This record gives sequence, C-alpha cells and structure tokens, in this order.
Amino acid sequence: MTAARSALAGLRHVGLGVPDLAKATAFYEGIWGLYRVAEDTGVVFLGSVGSPEPYIIRLRQAESQRVDVISFAAKSATAVDALCESLGRAGVRIVREPGVQDSPGGGYGMRFFDVDGRLVEVSADVRPKPFRALELGESVPRKLSHVVLNSTDVHATVEWYRTHLAFRLSDWLSDRMAFLRCSEEHHCLAIAQRTKVSLNHVSFEMRGLDEYLRGTGRLVRHGHKPLWGPGRHSAGDNTFSYFADPHGNVVEYTTELERIVDEDAWQPRIWPATPEWYDQWGTAGGLEDLFALDSVTQQDSGLWVPAPI
Repeated sequence: MTAARSALAGLRHVGLGVPDLAKATAFYEGIWGLYRVAEDTGVVFLGSVGSPEPYIIRLRQAESQRVDVISFAAKSATAVDALCESLGRAGVRIVREPGVQDSPGGGYGMRFFDVDGRLVEVSADVRPKPFRALELGESVPRKLSHVVLNSTDVHATVEWYRTHLAFRLSDWLSDRMAFLRCSEEHHCLAIAQRTKVSLNHVSFEMRGLDEYLRGTGRLVRHGHKPLWGPGRHSAGDNTFSYFADPHGNVVEYTTELERIVDEDAWQPRIWPATPEWYDQWGTAGGLEDLFALDSVTQQDSGLWVPAPI
C-alpha cells in the first residue's frame, strides 16, 4: 500500500510573542544570523539569506511570552481549501477561513487550532523572496529546519497531527518524543511529552558541519553558553547546539538532517533514551542546563487565543 501523503510541503515560519521586541530582534538579527525583511508597528519579520521563504521568524511585541503561530506550506491553494473542509467536518476550530494573506509574501492561507490550542497556519502561493546559496564558511541559518512542541499527552497530539494533517511518523525517542514528517526530511515537527503545553525549541539548519560549528562558536564568543551541545542526535542523525534567546525560548543550530527517500519502505524506529543515543558523539555534555530551563518554562499563554496579527 502506498504510504499516506500529506497535503503539506514543509515548515514556513514560527511567530513568537515577546515582552521585549527590541531585545529579541537584536538577538535574532544580530548574532543568530537572520535579517530584517519587513516591519510594522510592534512586529518584525526576519528571514534567511539562504531561503526563498519571505520570513522564517516573526516577532511581535506582546504582554506575555507566547507562540503566536506555527506556519506550514501547502502544496496548492486547492489543498488549503480541501484541508479547511476536512478540518471543519472533524470539528476542528477554524480561526481564519481560507483567503488572501497580507503578510510579507502574501499567498492564500487559513488558520486553526490544534488539539492543544496552538494556532496553526497553512498557506500556498506565497511569493518567494530573493535568496542565494550560502558561501563556504558562512555560518548563518540556511532555513528553518523544524519545530518541537511540548504536550501533556504526546500520543494524543501525535495522533491528531497524523489524522488531520497526514504527517507521517519517522521515529520515536523512547515513548516520549515523536518525530513527524511531510516531506523527505526526517522531521519538520516533533512532539515531546512534558508537564506543560509549550514550545520545546525551534531549529535552524546551517550550510554544513563547519558552518554549524562556526555558528556555535560565535554564540559562545558572545557570551551565550550552549544549553546542550555540540553533539549529534540518533533520531534524525542531525547535529545540535541548543541556546536560549533573550526570553528563554530554546533555539538550535543543526545540519545534516536525515532524509527518507523511500517513503513506502520506511519503518519507524524506537531509539533508547540513554546518553549514547541522545548524543552519538558523546561531546555535548549533560542535559542539566536544558532541563533547568525547561523546568521553569510556563505553559504557553497563547493557547486557544488567536494571535492579533
């Protein structure tokens, strides 16, 4: 049997509400390596020189920290309409019916809440911005790689995304984190079991190993100690270096994410949650800093509340 194919093509951008827009913008536009594509009152759109996506991070001045929106690309406008119809039949709460978007790149999209109350956007026909291939040694993000979300019921959340958005299961880390894909890339979305519904991390893909390590070093030289890394995961086989942005959101530099080219032959694996599988290289050190930040992370204040823009 042919494996189920999603109407989605990948991850577009993540929108974050932040209490201090200037401080967050300085981080992402400065040492993290993005650039300002557009801005309006209280909102900044940041893109990558290596990506045709109009922007990959949106920052909005907000009273409290929250995830505003997680945006995925649909394969066509027809797919957006079909998705809206199927979600509506399933009782999913539609926040914005399909229509023309007024954000950078425009396009045709819709918004809805997932099972945990996060705002999800799906869009098509977005105008690409100019981009170029990154040069050797250029240690800035090439594109958005993936986003990981925390759930209080990982199995229910995973089932929701598989049922309603046709994500495919790539792997499990024990029974506490599932890796989901909608293209050849091992995952653009992962769901982790936690005690609060919140953002786990946002990951940015670098040009290659050298550029990934150069970027990691730049953050260190600017006084940002890695929460965990550098190292190499088992699930996805990708490298990792995790840092905290000025508001405690965890962001990751990564590269060399596994690709699944034979969709129908792929069998999801279950990786042990042990140190040698957390980090194949054994270079990342302990998880104390990452766990410490996670333990004080509050539940997302934006659940079931549409972002104002």
